[in-house]
Amino acid sequence: MADHYDLIVIGGGSGGIACARRAAQYGARVILAEAGRLGGTCVNVGCVPKKVMWNAAELAYGFGDSPGYGFRAEPPPHDWAVLRQGRDAYVLRLNGIYEHNLLASGVELVRGHATLIDAHTAELAGRRVGGSHIVIATGGRPQVPELPGAGLGITSDGFFELSRRPARVAVVGSGYVAVELGGVLAALGSKVTLLARGTGVLRPFDAMLGEAWLQIAREEGIEVLTHAVVRSVSGMPGSSAAGSSVQGSPAPGSSTAPGPLTLALADGRSVGPFDCLIWAVGRLPNVGGIGLEAAGVALDEKGYIATDAFQVTNVSSIYAIGDVTGRAQLTPVAIAAGRRLADRVFGGQAGRHLPYENIATVIFSHPPIGTVGLTEAQARARHGAAVKVYTSTFTPLYHALTTRRLRSHMKLVCVGAEERIVGAHVIGQGADEMLQGFAVAVRMGATKRDFDDTVAVHPTSAEEMVTMR
Repeated sequence: MADHYDLIVIGGGSGGIACARRAAQYGARVILAEAGRLGGTCVNVGCVPKKVMWNAAELAYGFGDSPGYGFRAEPPPHDWAVLRQGRDAYVLRLNGIYEHNLLASGVELVRGHATLIDAHTAELAGRRVGGSHIVIATGGRPQVPELPGAGLGITSDGFFELSRRPARVAVVGSGYVAVELGGVLAALGSKVTLLARGTGVLRPFDAMLGEAWLQIAREEGIEVLTHAVVRSVSGMPGSSAAGSSVQGSPAPGSSTAPGPLTLALADGRSVGPFDCLIWAVGRLPNVGGIGLEAAGVALDEKGYIATDAFQVTNVSSIYAIGDVTGRAQLTPVAIAAGRRLADRVFGGQAGRHLPYENIATVIFSHPPIGTVGLTEAQARARHGAAVKVYTSTFTPLYHALTTRRLRSHMKLVCVGAEERIVGAHVIGQGADEMLQGFAVAVRMGATKRDFDDTVAVHPTSAEEMVTMR
């Protein structure tokens, strides 16, 4: 039949596009449906615009550091509107590039909502099509807590809609999104208060990283409140925050009378006033309204689509990749899983799949954080007394002439008599760029002796990774 495809892909984010293009390159007839902007979270409200904002924040710090190097000019004022305009124009260009690449690969693109009808049929923008294989790559969305006044805040999506920088910001959360957005705003001049439910931040990562970031953030002027469980929000968004709110509540900077926001905490504290509240308390999978029940696709206990090691759901013809599965919610992970899936199903590479161990990631804080492999706690729980840890703490040469003295922290987690490196963790200048190469080494099973026998590149921060004692 004319409307039968080898592969139907639901979702035009990084994972869905990667899978569709790779399958088409193998000669498969592929159709992809996306109701929103191509590129998904990463391109539109995630990695890409976030990194642009991080670059701006790094430049702001650079201006502050420059007098030590002989630059006498005062830092120029920052124009948020110019930054947003350039950032959004860049994202728009990427949307076009994604569409061009899809079509050039021979993938048919449908602009509209997709719904599963059964295990081999989907309705794409009102058109019913059949498919031998179906991939669900619908991603996730920011979570908003269910508590009084929560709609007065915005999420990370709303952050990218802010028309001007808010002066006073509350960021609720302790994960990488909270750390990254709070850091950008603080660097560009906002007074930031970060509220963490527990004793610290970045709890899924090695303890050294969260502890070091907490110390640095406070030195940089970010107020961090621990054991801060928000029970309610009151007031109206302040005029500084002009952007989108959540759940249909008044947008910050709207025509309603402005007024400060106040957060009531479970322990009786009242925190504020704030012009903007950002919820960074986790993400939820986009599983509603896509016909999972009709097709018989099962969810796991957390509401994500359950898959096996080969990205297969409980329905053998239906697969899921990316954030909708809840596993390692990172753009390169979705891309890798999608490509490997196409390699196996259409490229004749039996057994091809994505292992979810030793996946490197970077938190674009200030300074950045890089991590790969097991944390020290995970390694000790798994290997016990066979674990040996090496650490290094130092001030990067960049700060030799600056008034800021941000220290870098590094850790290698090793196992066994051969001291195989099972984890590498670093916070400090250049961590984002240096980690990729060390991730390759960890994945290949490098030992501490391998690192020791590698001649250092001097003078760099990265050399500390191969000179630890």
